[in-house]
Parts: sequence; structure tokens; C-alpha cells
Amino acid sequence: MIIVVMGVSGTGKSTVGQALAIALGWDFQEGDELHPPSNIDKMQAGIALGDDDRWPWLDRIACWIRGESEQGRSGVVTCSALKRRYRDHLYGAGDDVRFVHIRVPRAELEQRTRHRLHFMPTSLLDSQLQTLEEPTPGENVLAVSGQDTVAEIVASVRHWLDARVTSSGS
Repeated sequence: MIIVVMGVSGTGKSTVGQALAIALGWDFQEGDELHPPSNIDKMQAGIALGDDDRWPWLDRIACWIRGESEQGRSGVVTCSALKRRYRDHLYGAGDDVRFVHIRVPRAELEQRTRHRLHFMPTSLLDSQLQTLEEPTPGENVLAVSGQDTVAEIVASVRHWLDARVTSSGS
């Protein structure tokens, strides 16, 4: 199984993803580390990424998912996964891909992004929020509040995973 921790910049994807991977004993991949240098340069310059910029990055994440799946390993990867077609691409990369969508109110996102060291400036938050296509009920997504503690989010994800295993009869 692969869990993609998704959401716009500043939601806490990296913190939650690392904590979840540790709690489950799974591999972890920071999705930002898979960005091509040209994407990082653009974001540092305050230029929003478009689809043409994102696809090579999404392909690298899909490759990581495929590698984990082929090796029979479970893992957690972070990725904004802003559009449905991005998520569909990642769903297709593994046998059992699930998403955890971290939601945080805009005002808090602004505050968080202003006070962190990251290549993505606060000025790009609007473009991410405008690009975000909220996951639909038909997608395999658990929505969580980024205002909860990391421990609460990890517990919610574990409960969701346990409930899904129980309901599938596995």
C-alpha cells in the first residue's frame, strides 16, 4: 500500500507524512525532493508551476510508487496532487494507492508559509488554492484537518486503514 499525503503548500504534508511512515514502519519519500531543479527555480522566483512543469515531477513520484509496489513494500509519499488527473496518474502507479488530504484554512496557511524556510513562497499560495480540485467521494481519499495535532492525524489515518481492512474482509 502507498499513501500519498496531499494538500496545498503549508498544510503539513512533510511532517504528517514522516510521522505516519514512522508509525506504520513504512518507507517515506519527500515529494519535494523529486522536483526537477527548473521547478524549484521557478517557485523560488515566485512563478507558479503549470501542468507542463508538474508532469515530470508527477512521473518521478509515480516511479517511486511503482518501485515500492514492485518490491512489495508499503510507503508514504508527499505530493500536492492538486488536480484529479494528477491523482489518477498516481493511482495508476501502484496496486493500492490511497490519499490523505490535509485541509487547513487559508488564513492559517498564510501564517504557516510566512514562517518557514521552503522554496515555495507565500505568494504562490493563491495559485495552489485556485488549482486545487477537491477530491470527490468516489476517490480513495481521507480528508483530515491540518489543525489537529500530528498524533491525532496519524491516529485518524490508522483508524481509516484499519476500518478499510476490516470492511474488505482481509
